Amino acid sequence: MFIGNVEIVGHAALAPMAGVADRAFRRRCMDYGAAFVVGEMVSGKGLTYGDRKSAELLELDEDIRPAAIQLFGDDPSIMAKAAMMAMEYKPDWIDINMGCPAPKIAGNHCGSALMREPELCRRIVQAVKDAVGVPVTVKIRKGYAKDEVNAVEVARACEAGGADAITVHGRTRDQMYAPPVDWDIIRLVKQAVKVPVIGNGDVVDAKSAATLYEQTGCDCIMVGRGALGAPWIFAQIEAYLEHGRLLPPPPITKRMEELMRQVTLAAEYKGERVALLEGRKHAAWYMNGMRGAAAMRREAGQINTLDELAQLCRRVIECVEENGE
Repeated sequence: MFIGNVEIVGHAALAPMAGVADRAFRRRCMDYGAAFVVGEMVSGKGLTYGDRKSAELLELDEDIRPAAIQLFGDDPSIMAKAAMMAMEYKPDWIDINMGCPAPKIAGNHCGSALMREPELCRRIVQAVKDAVGVPVTVKIRKGYAKDEVNAVEVARACEAGGADAITVHGRTRDQMYAPPVDWDIIRLVKQAVKVPVIGNGDVVDAKSAATLYEQTGCDCIMVGRGALGAPWIFAQIEAYLEHGRLLPPPPITKRMEELMRQVTLAAEYKGERVALLEGRKHAAWYMNGMRGAAAMRREAGQINTLDELAQLCRRVIECVEENGE
């Protein structure tokens, strides 16, 4: 498929998860075959006000492409200005967050709260589209609440504003990430608009990816939580959808090697202290499903250096091998 003039090769992309989808994790997911990546969401207002942290989140690696920058905000003029500033980092397109359910975002009339005002959604998309020379996409939800399901209406409004693609997460804001996910709403949006539609929600393995495609007819899928501690999910999805092969998860040795590789890379980008503080949660995710994982995850919550992480990885491998897993 194409997002504007940008060709997308592959079936599954990495979702723009705040506090997770940093440069190191994006690189590892792309190395495993992610079709594209979207950076952590950035406040349009914060960017235009010169917030240093907002600017740091915009960094993109030239060799990790296609890659988009995601902005959030509720003022069309501010969002347009922020998008122009973001172009300094050479994104392949600008993505607008209209789906974040977090109280601090939606409670400030941003993210999923925008879905209550389809016309405002249209104006934001149009303002950003008029301001930049790259494609513009949006990420929405099923609706704001169970009695406010309007993804089709919002998608049409965004398309009218010039959106080049629309990602739909099959839950309402009040659901947050609780079950059930509604893939049918993705199908309805796909039928209602002409631009590409990207399906999102509860893709946790190759088979669920295939089922989402079959049930919705979407053009691409976006993987979020299913990639946590498992960047190889993108290789598994591609192998299954292209060749019908189910690739097993890597053995524990490879999993720990991947964890070390990711956190070491993060340390190169942001320094060892910050990388290890943020890497604690990644370490816990990489250990999911192991016998004795709870104790190991608690230990992961205390690591402060790459040496400590390496020692923990060795203990994890030894524990698994002793248990015959």
